[in-house]
Amino acid sequence: MPVGTAGTVKAIHQRDLVEDVKAQIILGNTYHLYLRPGIELMEKAGGLHKFINWDRPILTDSGGYQVYSLADKRKITEEGVKFTSHIDGSVHVFSPESVMDIQRSIGADIIMAFDECTPYPCEYDYAKKSMDLTHRWLKRCCDRFDSTKDKYGYSQALFPIVQGSTFKDLRKVSAETIVSFNREGNAIGGLSVGEPAEEMYAMTEEVCAILPADKPRYLMGVGTPANILESIALGIDMFDCVMPTRNARNGMLFTRQGIINIRNEKWKDDLSALDEEGTSFVDKTYSKAYLRHLNHSQEILAAQIATHHNLAFYLALVKEAREKIAEGTFSGWKKTMVEQVTRRL
Repeated sequence: MPVGTAGTVKAIHQRDLVEDVKAQIILGNTYHLYLRPGIELMEKAGGLHKFINWDRPILTDSGGYQVYSLADKRKITEEGVKFTSHIDGSVHVFSPESVMDIQRSIGADIIMAFDECTPYPCEYDYAKKSMDLTHRWLKRCCDRFDSTKDKYGYSQALFPIVQGSTFKDLRKVSAETIVSFNREGNAIGGLSVGEPAEEMYAMTEEVCAILPADKPRYLMGVGTPANILESIALGIDMFDCVMPTRNARNGMLFTRQGIINIRNEKWKDDLSALDEEGTSFVDKTYSKAYLRHLNHSQEILAAQIATHHNLAFYLALVKEAREKIAEGTFSGWKKTMVEQVTRRL
């Protein structure tokens, strides 16, 4: 899922997301949309879909990760989280109930439960305390969600989130707990927050052994192309990450052949296509030398071209993964692709 935090996937037009990148769903963020442009305007517009003119699904992150990342601006209690806005310093409170109401008003097709994302590294006692709080919040989320109606004429789904840091016993307990709520899909949070990839995979494997295989499994905030391929092998179905867009704005391109830093001197006179094996129209239209020139000139078009390319690559990669799974050839293909996409060119 391309990340559209504040109602836009940075540096790319919705038309291109649909027609060329082939995005089926995008992600918005409750914390950011709540603060700006605000829920009153969201409702007046008829929800985020109409506000941004996007007629495909939207998933909203509950704001739990922003709470985690704003450690110096928030206070966590049983009731919820009191925090100060990064925009103007105003004070706000998120509770499981209010976060359900806010996401209803935003109009998300998939609504995430309110959770606490623990940092890494994390003491066992804190991780357990946080996980228990997340489970109590989940009960309140479900109660509020089930007692309120869908908005804007279409159904909305609620996904709970597995927590437990990098402790297998906690992850097992958390996975079993959220499965008991029997929601439409399930997510895994609290990973990709600084832990080694091996620990992320170990936790993912532990949880996927418990989460129902016939419901979507969503690994939040992941990741590199290699992370995605390895996690698909473990049973994950859904991903989101700012990496393809954020790294694009810093001149990093992901390709089947490996990773390109377009700012490097080696691309200065390279007039070959941006990506000979790419699926996007920008890959054949522009050269590496031209994109490097735009990047060094700090032209806005540099971010647009690189973002378009990276998102198209990510979406093509997971599309091919689905095809290989259907063919029964995923395992061998994945091993080859992981070696290729991790190379530095």
